[in-house]
Amino acid sequence: MALISLRNITKVYGQGDAQVIALDNIHMTISDGEFVAVMGPSGSGKSTCMNILGCLDTPTSGSYRFQDMEVTTLDQNQRALLRRNFLGFVFQGYNLLKRTTARENLELPLVYRGVPAKERHERADHVLELVGLEDRGHHTSAELSGGQQQRVAIARAIITSPLLLLADEPTGNLDSQRSLEIMNLLARLNEEQGITIVMVTHEADMAEFAKRVITFRDGHIAQDTAEAEAVAP
Repeated sequence: MALISLRNITKVYGQGDAQVIALDNIHMTISDGEFVAVMGPSGSGKSTCMNILGCLDTPTSGSYRFQDMEVTTLDQNQRALLRRNFLGFVFQGYNLLKRTTARENLELPLVYRGVPAKERHERADHVLELVGLEDRGHHTSAELSGGQQQRVAIARAIITSPLLLLADEPTGNLDSQRSLEIMNLLARLNEEQGITIVMVTHEADMAEFAKRVITFRDGHIAQDTAEAEAVAP
């Protein structure tokens, strides 16, 4: 089942001589349960595509359907609701509240949803266990390593049970060992929890954890391993 469908998506910034075509008539379909790595050089369009998928930006033209809902016709408030209810985000910077415990960081999205305290605590304990930090719930961000902070950030992103997890360079601030730990965690969440993941990365060895790699170049999709596999003899 298609979770995401992009058709004829074009994104243009500026006008006249300053005009930049960030995305030029791209097509993309991502099925429920996929783990997709998005690659490409700076200025290739990959970040613009991610921002559109995350409802942080809107295309100039074209169709973006999420679970068969046309996203391009939604207003700003409706897109914010879609982000809150169906999407999870993980960034290169962990974006955690420094003087707040891991559990309190996790519970914040549930507070905004009006989830009762008892259920918040139970769900926080559950996702802490999923990411291997069940014994770090009472530690503040300042007391956690970079890899542990990113695990908390991932736990916060999945505590609302999103249909789609968008990860933007999730290992960018980590050393090689911590990077492998985070990628193994993402792969496990995809396999065992069925979470659909779209991850931007510039590191080929990190992209190997994904089941599919889409490469952008000059606003176009230059390569899609799913298409390559489809035409292979």
